[in-house]
Amino acid sequence: MKKQDELIETVITKESLTQALESVGIGRNMILEAHVSLSSLGYVAGGARTVVDAIMDLITDGGTLLMATQTADNTDPSEWVNPPVLPSLWQEIRDSMPAYNPENTDLCYMGKVAENFRHRRNVIYSNHPAVSFAAWGRYAKLLCNRQSMHFPLAEESPAARMYELKGYVLLIGTDLSTATCLHLAEYRTECRPIIIRSSCTLVDGRRNWKRYLDLDIDSSDFEKIRAQLTKKNLIREIMLNTSCRIQVFPVSAAVDEATRYFEKNAIYDLYR
Repeated sequence: MKKQDELIETVITKESLTQALESVGIGRNMILEAHVSLSSLGYVAGGARTVVDAIMDLITDGGTLLMATQTADNTDPSEWVNPPVLPSLWQEIRDSMPAYNPENTDLCYMGKVAENFRHRRNVIYSNHPAVSFAAWGRYAKLLCNRQSMHFPLAEESPAARMYELKGYVLLIGTDLSTATCLHLAEYRTECRPIIIRSSCTLVDGRRNWKRYLDLDIDSSDFEKIRAQLTKKNLIREIMLNTSCRIQVFPVSAAVDEATRYFEKNAIYDLYR
């Protein structure tokens, strides 16, 4: 939605969005990992609901839709950098943090479209307290049933299942840095240091801060693989308006390109 003092000069409807998605190849039975910036579309009649409806109607229930539903606020406050928190407040936050609940723990930087999607009927949740996913459709249970607590975006993750299923990434108004599946390349190349994280969970009905191993993942390099994907004609894209680019590319090809990039550019000796 535009700011109060701005004039709405264009409207994105479900029909115009559907046409744009069809033009980049979105259709029946596709397996999609979607990342959407609603604000990039400008005014959308119906808002996030319209975007989710358009994608789901196109792929039908024979397809599968996956969205990241990360809850990064459910981590130890000593880890926070955006914004950081005074050390004197760490224990108070730990003592007050509600345990993770996939249905109502607030999402963190995921946007209105992911929030709308996760409350849809028949959506399945993975159960990681900080980097969970929501999925709908034919392979929803396969994607979400076995996400590992440790190294949650590695081989026992929805990202790895998307790779195996030959799914696609759909970006609406975002760039490759938001493509969660690309983190799989970081785990496959061991190009990041191992760290210990913790999140507040329910164990036997009681709050518990659970510690788990992970990599110190970083998506800032993901956009650098665009050149190779473009060179190999693996990205389909269209501009819906002057500010919203819609992109589609295969998960497996993108992860493989990212893996090659990290194998060539990572400073392994720092982390091994």
